[in-house]
Amino acid sequence: MRGRCATCGSRSRCDAHFGGRLMTYRAVIAFGSNLGDRLAYLQGGVDALLDTPGTTYIAQSAIYETDPVGGPEQPAFLNAIVIVDTMLPPAALLDRAHAIEEAFERARIEHWGPRTLDVDIISVNDEQFDEGDLTIPHKSAHERAFVLVPWLDADPDAELMGHGKVADVLSTMDRSGVRSSEAALREPA
Repeated sequence: MRGRCATCGSRSRCDAHFGGRLMTYRAVIAFGSNLGDRLAYLQGGVDALLDTPGTTYIAQSAIYETDPVGGPEQPAFLNAIVIVDTMLPPAALLDRAHAIEEAFERARIEHWGPRTLDVDIISVNDEQFDEGDLTIPHKSAHERAFVLVPWLDADPDAELMGHGKVADVLSTMDRSGVRSSEAALREPA
């Protein structure tokens, strides 16, 4: 059984702190909410991510209102992308994402069911990572306009490993379920 990194608490061997050297990871994080005060949940989740030690804001998308994909009948989502540099390696970043969801009362009752807050890691350093319940890039990102439209908004030159430029992937995709929203995230100070 593997232990945890003494520096960041990662569940696996921590490449960020391995051998005493520190690495920075460029991470693309997707936020979604379709229950309660959706904007407050999104903003709270983004604020919690940016309050994570060793995490620096790079960019964010506008907010989009999106139709649910799969699962039961449910309300529309608000979705956004935030890009950060972080000292957290992928496994520790996943732990942080789950902690943020739990802090905002995310209940994992029904697969693809409604939720107060969903925090997904889409891409990290344009690299591949597959360990336990974490696959990067996100295994369904290339099929989800509600992820790719905001990502392209935050980074017009974005590329999704294994699929090419996000703009090219989107050019063949139905985007009718993704609409601009008047809601907006605060710009970090």
